[in-house]
Formats: sequence, structure tokens, C-alpha cells
Amino acid sequence: MLLVDTNVLLAGADISTPEHDRCAALLDERTDLALSAPVAIETAWMIESRLGPRAEAAFVSSIADGELVVVDLTSGDWARCAELLRIYHDMRLGLVDASVVAVAERLGLTTIATLNRRDFAVVRPSHVDAFDLVP
Repeated sequence: MLLVDTNVLLAGADISTPEHDRCAALLDERTDLALSAPVAIETAWMIESRLGPRAEAAFVSSIADGELVVVDLTSGDWARCAELLRIYHDMRLGLVDASVVAVAERLGLTTIATLNRRDFAVVRPSHVDAFDLVP
């Protein structure tokens, strides 16, 4: 399973972004894509605000059709998010990125699809020394 961050999904949907080709290729080649519930909400909002309601509907349909699996947060994930927000307060990590870390830790995932090297290269997950970041 590959955990995907908002920026990769947005770049994959938006052909005007410089990262579109590599993100779209990654999203097209993988069949095991998952995202945290906060990533799903943030992505839908950003796609709608930048690309319009039809693009947002297409994104939501990809979830409904099972192309993307949304992972809900457990109470333990919420607690871990709060802990990460406290630990990385100086970086202003944010709930969405903290949710990616918490879900990755719970599921034992070591690779994250993200363009956000700034945060995910700094955050130290509890289950590995560092995340592998793609694309």
C-alpha cells in the first residue's frame, strides 16, 4: 500500500503544474493507493477551489470506485497527531501531514508519495528511521 499526500493528488489532477507528469504517472501505475481521511478532505477542497466542481466530483468518484482507499483515523491516530503537532510545533506540521505520519506508523508503511520534502524528511516516524519519499 502506498500512502499518498494531498500535493501528489493535486498535481496529478492539475495538468498546469510542473509536477503533473511524474505525479500522474505514479498515480496511474499503482493500484494500491491509500490516503488518510484528512488528506481526502483537503484534496477535495483544493481540487474544487483550483480546478472546479467537476474535477472534485471526479476525485470523489475515484474514492467511491475504490481507486483510492480512505483510511479513517483511530483514536490512537488522533492522539499521535496531537503528539506530532506538539513535537513539531515550530515547523507548523499541521493535522493533515500529522495524519499521514500516524497512519503510516499504524500500518507499518515506510514509503509516502509526497512532494513535501520539507516536513516528511524532518519528521521521525516511530517505526523506521525515516520515510522513503516518492516520486
